[in-house]
Amino acid sequence: MPWGVGIASSRSCVVDLSRNQSLWCAGSDEPFSFYGEIIAFPLQDYGGIMAGLGSDSWWKKTLYLTGGALLAAAAYLLHELLAIRKEQEVDSKDAIILHQFSRPNNGIPSLSPFCLKMETYLRMADLPYQNYFDGKLSPQGKMPWIEYNRKKVSGTEFIIDFLEEKLGVNLNKHLGPHERAVSRAVTKMVEEHFYWTLAYCQWVDNLHETQKMLSLSGPFSDLLKWILCHITRGIVKREMYGHGIGRFSEEEIYRLMEKDMRSLAGLLGDKKYIMGPRLSTLDATVFGHLAQAMWTLPGTRPERLIKGELINLAMYCERIRRKFWPEWHHDDDNTLYESEESSEASKTQPLQDFSFYSRTETFEEEGTENSFSRTPDTDYTGHSLFDSDVDMDDYTDHEPCK
Repeated sequence: MPWGVGIASSRSCVVDLSRNQSLWCAGSDEPFSFYGEIIAFPLQDYGGIMAGLGSDSWWKKTLYLTGGALLAAAAYLLHELLAIRKEQEVDSKDAIILHQFSRPNNGIPSLSPFCLKMETYLRMADLPYQNYFDGKLSPQGKMPWIEYNRKKVSGTEFIIDFLEEKLGVNLNKHLGPHERAVSRAVTKMVEEHFYWTLAYCQWVDNLHETQKMLSLSGPFSDLLKWILCHITRGIVKREMYGHGIGRFSEEEIYRLMEKDMRSLAGLLGDKKYIMGPRLSTLDATVFGHLAQAMWTLPGTRPERLIKGELINLAMYCERIRRKFWPEWHHDDDNTLYESEESSEASKTQPLQDFSFYSRTETFEEEGTENSFSRTPDTDYTGHSLFDSDVDMDDYTDHEPCK
């Protein structure tokens, strides 16, 4: 049976399914947002579904009905992805509007290392911003991206350059030329190499667990999660193959991941941050990626490595999380990093979807009295997680998190 997909609306319109995913109405050159429904329907009237299939065998009937149901689910998914709904106009006058994927349901702010990097950078630079979890990609097809005074910028590197130029912020001003060169080299290792090994672990090898973390609502939420995850899996595998890293075996990919993680652990050593005692842009990059291994890949090799042998990376992630994400607590937090008091707090203060966030007046300046007083900052031994002189030998006798 042939089926069709249409949009039910009170106005004549055309849906442009190009990359921009715009909606155009007749007689207008401007995009228009409105309430509408995508519906699937048979193109011919057979006087009842089963009656129309009466001459076909039972397996053909089942195939037709299953195909119709899948088409209806796909139409609903298309409706959600296109976000055909009335939206408030974004006013970005002197305001940073951060577009990113919606929060997952496992407590971590984002399953995207780049979205987490960008939002963490804004908090590190103490720049007020507004979140838009609309799933809308930038004109270049990128996520995340920002709007500032109606200027759209995508790509985290270009966003940071833009903010430095427009707002005068610079987390790297204390770095010398050699340190800046090292910082950029490490950034490229993390974003162009380590990232793909994480993507493989998330979207190929650990897809079932990743699917559980997605936050979707609606009558077909489970089916939509399955469809979305398998579409993403195919995209990741294809892009990894084009990159070259996807042409290796699973074991070889994980060996490359371990080399990158050991390199980061060696570079960090016992320092507070990657480049020394002070924050830099590199810390937002490294944290955005290591957080995926730390909190989104339960039971996997990267999680066992970061919470076991490379525990200095785990402590580094905790330092940044507690300083810049006071509202972010995880259900499976290991007491290795928390005091009893902070463990109780983690059960009562879930991560919130801030539509507006500013770190101003949330934390006091570094070096001032009572700094970090609003967040737990000691581990079970009483050592400060913000200090760079923690004795790593204190942790070697304890079983790592599984």
